[in-house]
Amino acid sequence: MRRMPESPTGDFVATPAPGAEDYPSLDFVNSAMALPGGHFADLLGTPAGANRWLTGHGLAPADAGIREICAAQLRSLREHLRVLFAARADGLPALPAALAAVNDALSRAPTAALLYWDEKNGPYRAAPCPTNEILDRALAVLAADAADLLTGPDAERLTPCGSSPCNRYLLRHGRRHWCSTRCGDRARAARAYARRTRPSVG
Repeated sequence: MRRMPESPTGDFVATPAPGAEDYPSLDFVNSAMALPGGHFADLLGTPAGANRWLTGHGLAPADAGIREICAAQLRSLREHLRVLFAARADGLPALPAALAAVNDALSRAPTAALLYWDEKNGPYRAAPCPTNEILDRALAVLAADAADLLTGPDAERLTPCGSSPCNRYLLRHGRRHWCSTRCGDRARAARAYARRTRPSVG
C-alpha cells in the first residue's frame, strides 16, 4: 500500500466516525486508515504524529516528547483493539492475545490516589502522573474506554464501515453503515454502477 502524502504537520485530516466523539478508543482504532487508490494514512506512524494525536485527545501535553518505542506501543494496542472490535462486530470469540494486551494496558495506571506529604501543608493524596508515566496512563485510558464500549449497550451498534476499501469502525445509527459522507457517497456510487453494468436477463 502506498502511504498517503502527509500535510505540513504530518497529519491526515479525517472526519471522526459516528461514535468517536463519545469513545476516544473508537477514534484511536480509526487512526490507521485505508484510503481509495491504495493510499494509507497512519496518525500514529511517527513519534511526532503520536504525540499530536495524544495531545489532541487530552492524553499528553504537547511537549511530552513521545519516542518511537512509545509510538510502537500505541500502535500495538491499536491493533489488538481492532481485533477485539472485529470479533465483537462479527460475533466471534476474542483472541486471547488481544485480551491479554488490553488487560495489561488496563493494569498500567494506578487505581488509587497515592499519599504525599507537603512540608507546609502536610499530607495529601493525588494520582501520580509524572512525565515518564504519560504513556502508561494514555494506554490505560484508551483500554478502559474500549472495554466500556465493548461491554456496554453501544456494543450492539459497533460495525465496520460498509464502503470499501475503508477499514474504520463506527457506531451504527439507524441504517447508516458508513463512517463518513464521503464513504456513503462512494458506496452509493458503487451500487449504482453495479446496477447499470449488470447484464440483463432475457
